Amino acid sequence: MAAVLKPVLLGLRDAPVHGSPTGPDAWTASKLGGIPDALPTVAAPRPVCQRCGQPLALIVQVYCPLEGSPFHRLLHVFACACPGCSTGGARSWKVFRSQCLQVPEREAQDAQVKTQENSLAAEDWCEGADDWGSDTEEAPSPQLTLDFGNDASSAKDVDWTAQLQDLRLQDAVLGAAHPTALSPGLPLFLPYYICVADEDEYIDFVNLDHAHSLLRDYQQREGIAMDQLLSQSLSNDGDEKYEKTVIKSGDQTFYKFMKRIAACQEQILRYSWSGEPLFLTCPTSEVTELPACSQCGGRRIFEFQLMPALVSMLKSANLGLSVEFGTILVYTCEKSCWPPNHQIPMEEFCIIQEDPDELLFKSTSFY
Repeated sequence: MAAVLKPVLLGLRDAPVHGSPTGPDAWTASKLGGIPDALPTVAAPRPVCQRCGQPLALIVQVYCPLEGSPFHRLLHVFACACPGCSTGGARSWKVFRSQCLQVPEREAQDAQVKTQENSLAAEDWCEGADDWGSDTEEAPSPQLTLDFGNDASSAKDVDWTAQLQDLRLQDAVLGAAHPTALSPGLPLFLPYYICVADEDEYIDFVNLDHAHSLLRDYQQREGIAMDQLLSQSLSNDGDEKYEKTVIKSGDQTFYKFMKRIAACQEQILRYSWSGEPLFLTCPTSEVTELPACSQCGGRRIFEFQLMPALVSMLKSANLGLSVEFGTILVYTCEKSCWPPNHQIPMEEFCIIQEDPDELLFKSTSFY
């Protein structure tokens, strides 16, 4: 029986963030760059690089509550923007998850009774999402729920969803310093809203010319012919056959990646909670040997990934910053565990896949 494919949401850069919103307008928001916002009862993460000790820059903030959960839920991805740490791997990248109850605990318990009477089917995961802030539901197996809005700034005349929420900027714990009061040495990328669309909306707009162009550039650098990439047979034996199989397999992974994103080349984020990541290069043992959640010991699942187009959209607000990568795969606790009265963000896990030839996406303009 064929596996049921999880829906994929695409995040795209929208308008720049102006001003410094506070309160729910800030933390119920997704954005790239800026300063990390925090939930009302949770401290804002302020990580430092494990290689150079410098503060990490916020790459994206994603507001992503789960269906059937009474929690607001916020994910932050940070990276070191210092030149010497661009290839620092996991030591230079950090992911944090923060949660807080949407309503007081007693109301959440009452809402659980309602939920048992009026539970949503799995296929309705995106319906009724406009009510995320007014009703609370609790269920043993959380599913993704993201708000659908009617943002006028849409691509291809498709109504944008607010599934990752409109983006805002704030420094965020109650009583925290205003962004302008932060140290001028804090690394910052200019903040932009993130608009969201369903990947299926782009099916009719597929154009593989760009994918083929990038693939040809890659093959010319690597000395691999197109027919070798697409061929399903190899004539050589022994070690040589094994070596070419590895090369060919890597090319096929890359080609699959480029073909999949061809319909929307400007996507900066792919969200598919408990879905499958889109690998840029052949996955290593990291993918099959994911560390368990440090809090509950449960397994981690794929939640979203950052895409190559984001690299050129991260504009330095100060200090001449830059970050380079191919794709960043983010894995989080399957149970989305959160102990009572917890006030510190929980660290999650990410896998960094570099640009295959270190030149391909660096010189490519997606937006």
